[in-house]
Order: sequence, then C-alpha cells, then structure tokens
Amino acid sequence: MKKKIIISTLLISSIISAQNKGLVANSESPYSKLQSVGLQDVKWTNGFWKEQFDVETKNTLPYMWDLYHNDSISHAYKNFEIAAGLSKGAFKGPSFHDGDFYKIFEGMAATYAVTKDKKLDAEMDKAIALFAKVQRKDGYIHTPVLIDERWGTLGPEEVKKQLGFEKYNMGHLMTAACIHYRATGKTNFLNIAKGVADFLYDFYKKASPELARNAICPSHYMGIVEMYRTTKNPKYLELANNLIDIRGTTNDGTDDNQDRIPFRQQTTAMGHAVRANYLYAGVADLYAETGEKKLLDNLESIWDDVTYRKMYITGGCGSLYDGVSPDGTSYNPADVQKIHQAYGRPFQLPNATAHTETCANIGNVLWNWRMLQITGDAKYADIVELALYNSVLSGMDLEGEKFLYNNPLNVSNDLPFHQRWGNEREGYIALSNCCAPNVTRTVAEIGNYAYNISKEGLYVNLYGSNQLKTKFLNGEEIEIEQQTNYPWDGKITLKIVKTSKDLQNFFLRIPGWSQNASVSINNSKITDKIVSGTYLKLNQKWKKGDVIELNLPMPVELMEANPLVEEVKNQVAVKRGPLVYCLESDQLPAKISVNDVALNLKSNFATNNFTLNNRNLVSIDAEAVINSNNSWNKSLYKPLSSKDATAVQVKLIPYFAWGNKGKGEMTVWMSH
Repeated sequence: MKKKIIISTLLISSIISAQNKGLVANSESPYSKLQSVGLQDVKWTNGFWKEQFDVETKNTLPYMWDLYHNDSISHAYKNFEIAAGLSKGAFKGPSFHDGDFYKIFEGMAATYAVTKDKKLDAEMDKAIALFAKVQRKDGYIHTPVLIDERWGTLGPEEVKKQLGFEKYNMGHLMTAACIHYRATGKTNFLNIAKGVADFLYDFYKKASPELARNAICPSHYMGIVEMYRTTKNPKYLELANNLIDIRGTTNDGTDDNQDRIPFRQQTTAMGHAVRANYLYAGVADLYAETGEKKLLDNLESIWDDVTYRKMYITGGCGSLYDGVSPDGTSYNPADVQKIHQAYGRPFQLPNATAHTETCANIGNVLWNWRMLQITGDAKYADIVELALYNSVLSGMDLEGEKFLYNNPLNVSNDLPFHQRWGNEREGYIALSNCCAPNVTRTVAEIGNYAYNISKEGLYVNLYGSNQLKTKFLNGEEIEIEQQTNYPWDGKITLKIVKTSKDLQNFFLRIPGWSQNASVSINNSKITDKIVSGTYLKLNQKWKKGDVIELNLPMPVELMEANPLVEEVKNQVAVKRGPLVYCLESDQLPAKISVNDVALNLKSNFATNNFTLNNRNLVSIDAEAVINSNNSWNKSLYKPLSSKDATAVQVKLIPYFAWGNKGKGEMTVWMSH
C-alpha cells in the first residue's frame, strides 16, 4: 500500500475499460455486486424522464451556467478569474462557491455524455483552462485562500479559511473531473484533479489531527475513491482509508460533523443531514474497495435508523434546522451540542418546519445508490426512487429555473413566526444556493441510475421510456428498449433489440410499494412467485425480439405513520405508485386553510391527466369535509364539533409539483 506508484497521463486512458464509465467506476471494485453502465448508455426517449431531461438541457443547465458566470449575482466564476490573476478583486460569496460551480460542471459533463453537444464541450474546456491557471504548483485549489495569497491579503485567518468548505470543494472537483473524463475521454480536467488528490494525500500525511478532522461536508470521500478507481493509484485508496481512521480522534470533534467519535463506533444517524449522507456515501464507496465488514455493518445500522425512524414519507432527510444531540442523557453543555440542519430525535418529523434540505435528499440518493451497488438489495433502489420523484424534484419548479433550499410537507399562512428559509422557489438563493447546482447535476445523471450490470445479468432499477446500449464485462453488446408511461401507469415493456450470450438473467425491481405485480415473457405469463421489494430473476436463453412485460397495479393508497410520529397521528397521506401527493389551497374555498380539511377516506380517488406549466401530470380527485367552525382566533383548544360540516371536492397533485401556481398553502398530511 505504501509503495509509491506514478501513473502517467498517457497511461490513464488505457486503464478505463468500456464498462468503467458510469457515475461510479466500480466495474473492478472487488466488493461491489453491481456495476454501473456508461454515462452515455441510457437515452430517455419519451415520457416522464424525457420531459425532465428536456427541461434540464433546455432550461436548467444553460440557466445555471449563465447565472454562475454573472458576477452581479453569483461570484463563483469571477472568483476563479481573480484567483488566476486575470482581474483584481476580493473573494465574494459563500465558502462553498467553488464546489457549486463544479457541480454545475459535472451536470454539463453528464449531459454531454448523452447529447455530444460540441458547445458544451467547448464551454467545459474554457473553464478547465481557467482552473489550470488557478491551481497552485502543489495541486492546491481553493479560491478563498488563493485570492488572498495572490493579492497579499492572506492574514491570520488562513487556517480558518482552510477549515471552511475547502475539502468539500475539492471533493466536487475530483468527482466532476472523473465524470468529465468518462464523458469526453479528455485528461485535461483529470490532470488537475490528480494534483488535488496528490495535495490531499500529502496534506493528510503531515497535518495534525486537529487540522485534519475539520473537513466538513465530506464530498472528498467519494471524490478520492473515484480518483482511485479512475487512475488505480493505490495511494488514493490509502488516503480514503486514512480519512475514515482520523475521524473522532481529537477532543474537539462534534456530532454536527459526525466526528465526535470514530465512525466505527457510529450506529445511528447523527448531526447535519447533508454532511452525514455524504459521509455514508463515501464510506460505502470505501467498502466497495476494501470489504471491511465493520463499515458495512455500521452503514446498515445507520440506514435502519434513518429509514425506519428519521426519514420523511417523501424520502427527505434532516428534520430540524436547529437541533441538539444527544438528548436526555446529560446536563453537561459539552455533551449536549447544537446541531445544524439536524436529523433530530427518532420519529421527530415536523412538517411545516421540516428543513429537509434538497442537498440532504440528494445525499440520500447518493448513499442508497452506493448501498445498492455493494449489496444488490432492492430496498436501496426503493429509496433512490422515492427521493428522486419526491424530495429531490420538489427542489426545483416544473420549468427548471427556480429552486427550493428546504422542502416542507406543510405550508401554512398562519404560522406565528418567521422561518429563516422561505417556502417559495427562487432563481438564486442568496448565501445558500448549493441545492440548485446539486439538483442540476442530479437530473442530468438520473439515466445512469436506471440499470446495472453484473456477472449474473442485467438489473433494471428505475422505470421510464429509454434506450439502453451497453456492454457486459466481457465487452459483448446488449441493447434494450423500454416503453412505459411510468410513474403515471404501471405497465412497462422491455424489448431486446440486441443480445449477448452473457445475458442469461434479467433482474426486474419489484418496488416495495407494489402489490400483485405480474410479468409475462412474449405474452406468456410467468408463474414464479413475485415478491415486492426484491429483484425478480428471469432466467432463460434470450434472443432478439423477446419482450418482457411488467405490470405494477397503481391504486391510490392511504398512508399512516408510526404513532410515535406525534405530529401526524390520526392523519393520512395519499400515495400512488412512487409518488406522494399533496393538497394546495387553490383547491379550497376562499379563506379556508388546508389545515381545516378532513379527507373522506371513502372517496373514489379518481385519477385524471392534466398539464401544468407544459408538464404532463396526473391528479387525484377526492372528497373532503370542511368544518364551518374553523376559527382559532385566541383559541388554543376548543370542543370538537361536527356541526355544519361542508363537503367539498379537492384535487391532489404530486408533491414534487407543489408551489408552481403562485403563493399558497400546501399539506401532505390531512386529518380524516
């Protein structure tokens, strides 16, 4: 492990195999059961994700790219120019500004992999040339420090700046560089990332534990493992191990940063939800390379804690903008610490004040995706799907140019306090626009989540009309056409256009939410037992023209929460397929709040197609009751009354689409 191996740029291109071009290059990871298909291997052809990808390419990506070049709004690109010496000025913006730009860049690279748009390629090369001018000779790149170094204004706050989002920014640089290399085959950005990775290796070799421990929001854990996978330089894997080893080894660690105690002692989700989910994703990446059982054991324990006690019905994470930990065990202020954007206590899931930062929900996707890779367990794909359709897509409007920092499950006009973060999407969220670049790259990359390959066959994870052209580990090609109107309809067909002798098994994900699924092959219904929440293995000698049809009934379901979730006790939420639904106040009579509505559980719950902002959606019509005695002026409690109740018809819409009709109220949970 300690032997120093230098790999030349010329050799890098020969290292990457045809199968090693996905979001995670895990085709040679010894403890990964599944492997990614290439970034370019899946193209959406119609339906839900094609519409979303079109919004991405036509609206979101160009909007974000232009926004981050506009120094009157965002100073991110300007900071690079100042750090490169192309203009004079001071650093402006949040300390994670560099990383935000790298995320947009990653989205551009992933989009280029599919579209091969030469304009995108040229824009990326221009940005990379600027990064190269900024980078210090020792590989260091972080504009807040480099600007002060260049203009001689770096004072005693140098260390403080280094302990900001420095490593977070570097992590996103390394990830974006790996994606760019896989999308383009060019090494210009990868060479910069190698300099960063080498700097980090040397830094962590020499840094004191106190200096080393302070890397908040550890995107560099994922980034450094991806650099190892891409270059095969063993010192990067050594660094990834070291990053885990140093956590919790000092006296100044915090629960907020998940480093008060060593990771190998952590069995529950604690602290800042974004930082936590990024950490868990990075640890999963490390397990894929080392197979250290303790890492996986802890990840599975933490996953149970999140999924069964701390996650919203939308897949959202991080319930409290301000929380504490641990709770109820000590009066010592050194033990009870303030936690920012916290996971909170088990079952502590408020709705109107739910923080559920979009980045935390994306972190949930990144973590569960990696858990799926190393285990092949469909329960992780269920969470990927849940979060993508609900708490990730809710992070931007239907037209792809306005964004949410937090994703509440209730918006009420009568809240008697001002929330720090508003409930209306904005084109630019001042001081905390990190979520907009994150959702930008995520939507660009969803196609890579749709399938996996393994030595056993092809795994189908997400459903949507697309064309898959990929290669198995031996280089043999396979081509599949998927047709479906999912998530609005549960009929999915998979047609084999080109096959391989290695294609012996199809593994179809039978979603955990589904019941009574059926499958037929060439119009012949299979009699195998179909179990929800698993992959159904279909084994036979496949040939060109074979058609697999999966039918997933999609009845409207009324959901209840564990009674320990006090805030929604005796309330229901409405779900259909993977989608959570909500009620908006525009469906109600004037001056009636969504909080005054009781849902009639015996409603017919009819579904109807409709369009909103040029997007095709499905609503659910239901009956509800409004009690005329709904005034709470100077009342905290009053007698229960059912007199003069009025029946009304309401239209529920998918949660991700709320807030696209102007300001108003919204709720996911309703009384009955």
